[in-house]
Amino acid sequence: MAKSMSLESLKIDPSKIETGETTAAQVERDLREAIIRLDLAPGSRLSEQEIASRLGVSRQPVREALIALGKSKLVEIRPNRGTVVVRISARQMMEARFVREAIEVAVARRASESFDSWTRRKVDMILARQRAAEEIHDHNAFRREDEQFHIAIAEGAGCGLAWNAIADIKSHMDRVCNLQLRDPDSMKNLISEHEAIIVAIDSRDAEAAANAMRRHLNGILSQLPQIEAHNPDLFE
Repeated sequence: MAKSMSLESLKIDPSKIETGETTAAQVERDLREAIIRLDLAPGSRLSEQEIASRLGVSRQPVREALIALGKSKLVEIRPNRGTVVVRISARQMMEARFVREAIEVAVARRASESFDSWTRRKVDMILARQRAAEEIHDHNAFRREDEQFHIAIAEGAGCGLAWNAIADIKSHMDRVCNLQLRDPDSMKNLISEHEAIIVAIDSRDAEAAANAMRRHLNGILSQLPQIEAHNPDLFE
């Protein structure tokens, strides 16, 4: 039986609304984040009316947001039976990692050839915020900065569109990463991996940058069996 949903943390944050962003896009973004954070747990049944009431919007943008999340395979829309948050699929996570590796390893190589100096300073600030999040064991803040790190690498290499190509499918990795980051040691390890990537980029060593990015993205595979064993109710 599907669980009832938890909407405690669900709200539209005006500070994060992008210029020209539709209400449906805002709702989709916030629902996606709630699913990734596991605030809306796998198996939760989603009600258009409850979400609309919680966010103070009409049902139409909520319906559009759920359709978009259905295309991303984060929710399953069952005719006449409602919408349910899908359970984590190890297979889909591994497919998403495969695509990310193909793109981000190439981006790391490009970054080692030429990297925007302003973005390079931004990377240092992101790493500083990650260290601060690790110190207080805030895995949600850490994950947000992890995403900003990868975005910055793509932008610094002049490959911003490369990130857009994987921004949707990475949600399947993000839910597993969210579970991984609950282990404080994981945050320390990921910071070290990020530092290795940027050191290789700074050294203009394309092979080292590619290998560092590959190791970083593959790291979650070694922990996947343990994560799944400890959270069987969240997986298919």
